[in-house]
Amino acid sequence: MRPSKDEYYLNIAETVMQRSTCLRRKYGSVIVKNDEIIATGYNGSPRGEINCCDTGKCLRQEQNIPHGERYELCCSVHSEANAIISASRRDMQGATLYLASSEPDAEPCDMCRRLIKNAGITQVITREKITEV
Repeated sequence: MRPSKDEYYLNIAETVMQRSTCLRRKYGSVIVKNDEIIATGYNGSPRGEINCCDTGKCLRQEQNIPHGERYELCCSVHSEANAIISASRRDMQGATLYLASSEPDAEPCDMCRRLIKNAGITQVITREKITEV
């Protein structure tokens, strides 16, 4: 059976997610406008820095810090931010961000929500829901 457009882009986001270097959670993002992929991103260390998957250590995991707390201790850039960094704002105006996660409750954190809004992205779609920004 042919997947819907949303399933198609979510499947691509799941493939992008496989590049994640985070030990704790894996995320993949795809920004789409007018049925064209504008940018992709996955969560991982900034360019040129050592990845957690290479060191085998996650400070937040070692300290049992709950999901959504103490992000300043994490060395990763979130998938949504990486996708936004890779695109021009002009191309993101009115776009949709597809977000896949290794966890069933995927949704952007508060910081990423602000980045998404400022980028001009108007909708976030996950397997569970569609959110208007």
